[in-house]
Amino acid sequence: MLRSFAVIPAALLVPGLAQAENARDDYKTTVKRNYNVQQRANTAPTQSKVVADFSERPMLDASSERNLQDAIARYQIIVSRGGWPKLPRTKTLAKGAEASVVDILRQRLAAEGYLSGSATRGVTFDSNVQQALKQFQQNHGLRPDGRLGGNTQNALNVSAYARLATLKANLPRVQTYSQDLGYRYVVVNIPGAQLDAVENGRLRSRHNVVVGKIDRPTPALMSKVSELNFNPYWNAPVSIVEKDILPKVRKSLAVLREMDIRIYDGYNGPEVDPSSVDWNSVTADRYHFRQEPGQGNAMASVKINFPNKHAVYMHDTPTKQLFSEASRYFSSGCVRIDKVHILTEWILRNQPGWDRGQIDAVVNAGERLDVKVDEGPQIRFAYLTGWASDDGQVQFRDDIYQLDGTGFVVGQPGGLPEEIQG
Repeated sequence: MLRSFAVIPAALLVPGLAQAENARDDYKTTVKRNYNVQQRANTAPTQSKVVADFSERPMLDASSERNLQDAIARYQIIVSRGGWPKLPRTKTLAKGAEASVVDILRQRLAAEGYLSGSATRGVTFDSNVQQALKQFQQNHGLRPDGRLGGNTQNALNVSAYARLATLKANLPRVQTYSQDLGYRYVVVNIPGAQLDAVENGRLRSRHNVVVGKIDRPTPALMSKVSELNFNPYWNAPVSIVEKDILPKVRKSLAVLREMDIRIYDGYNGPEVDPSSVDWNSVTADRYHFRQEPGQGNAMASVKINFPNKHAVYMHDTPTKQLFSEASRYFSSGCVRIDKVHILTEWILRNQPGWDRGQIDAVVNAGERLDVKVDEGPQIRFAYLTGWASDDGQVQFRDDIYQLDGTGFVVGQPGGLPEEIQG
């Protein structure tokens, strides 16, 4: 359990180890570095699941602003007292090891409240250190294995000043995203690549998701679920036609057959024979590309719609193996959901005739079906790199789109075109 920062003894905060100028340099080099999606290849995501016992806190709720303000006050105290010690690079250490770096590790964990009392000093990597390190890892989106490996060392060595700056950058986001959440809502945390379904302040399910690539980022937005499309068509946006489909078609028309894509002369226009088109000269917006429903469809069994100017949505996917990746930044802007029908069942729960059995029957039939959602849950695509919950836990995630410190709250990062799908 994370202890209160307010009661951490000053002696454990190691004064003088993180002076302001050094801390600012650390912020520039560690937090504002170019994000590398391979750097966390050995980490593991949280499993997608129904949360039946309400033991886990939502990433965003009505108390998030207050919780984050409390966390900011705590980290300001830590910074004012000199921050925390930096660990020297070491080989991976686990329970049972004895090394001088373990004493520094104990002080580092104590500075953030993960250890207290007599457990804050000593060179033995015991069960106290292991459990504290597991909690630290979980709060940073790392594999909670209780081992001091490279990724964990990197996270531990981000300065207190940098962590404080991250929390401050997220305060206006939390203030905005938490407005008018209502009784039922869905939060997609883009940096965390996770989704929460929340009802009456309780986390109902948590899902791994795939979000936008670094060069095709998912926008931050606020909306409300309006419709579900079961066994949908995929209408390829011009951006994906230009970047992904046309280059393949120019090499071989067989890709259209393999992907089960048909070409039309405009949306709902007459179908076009691909062999009649001069693909070397055609522009991406000349024809409409539509993928038929089926196992290979980019949206698989369902598409979840909500009004937004970015033309993005949430959906199932045939590439489910990506949900086991730690760095799940593979889409062209839309959000792919693991175990999506846990979510669709919850969305439709209050509509007569809809339960998991009916959903499975519709999916298995393979026929197109559009379902209007009555009183749909609120939607937040949130950019949260730091947040806090009412149990004192403070969470951090990597700034994947390099938006901290820019004032970014909602919208399309990087000034990219609004139409980004897939």
